[in-house]
Amino acid sequence: MLILASNSPRRRELLQNAGYNFKVVPAENEELTSPIKPEHAAVETARAKALEVSGKYPHDIVLAADTIVVLNNKIMGKPKDEADAFNMLKALSGVRHTVITGVVIMKGTDSRSFYGRTCVEFYPLSDGEIEAYIKTGEPFDKAGAYGIQEKGALLVKGIRGDYFNVMGLPIAKIAKYLKTFGVEPV
Repeated sequence: MLILASNSPRRRELLQNAGYNFKVVPAENEELTSPIKPEHAAVETARAKALEVSGKYPHDIVLAADTIVVLNNKIMGKPKDEADAFNMLKALSGVRHTVITGVVIMKGTDSRSFYGRTCVEFYPLSDGEIEAYIKTGEPFDKAGAYGIQEKGALLVKGIRGDYFNVMGLPIAKIAKYLKTFGVEPV
């Protein structure tokens, strides 16, 4: 059985659309805040989630992911409140940033890990545009305070790399790794 160690509706949707059968068992651990390279922070947070859920389901295949937004080597997590969301979006306005998703797939002691990296550029945003986007409620459960697949798409001038990585699950690469565990879409 494939288990998604995430409560993210976007990750569920991507796995479903790719044709996978799975169940959802969200991990409860917190995100890492230690001063390590962003790529490692994303993978290590995903690993902690995978280990937590795998401990409860040692005979199943666990897929865990963690997505972060990085600007000037600083990790932007999920905003704490409206002011935090405003500050994040203001910092991203008119500039390029990186979205990194760390992925760990684990069964017992056998695991595979990797990260995806996508460059995203925002249009310059006025304070009014930022405030209007915050009022949608979208920013509060997303790293960097935006979701590219929803109204946040209107903020994005362009991307270079995997769009699905920005949504939180680089599904094509995950499919290659799941095959090594004998898991394929139906």
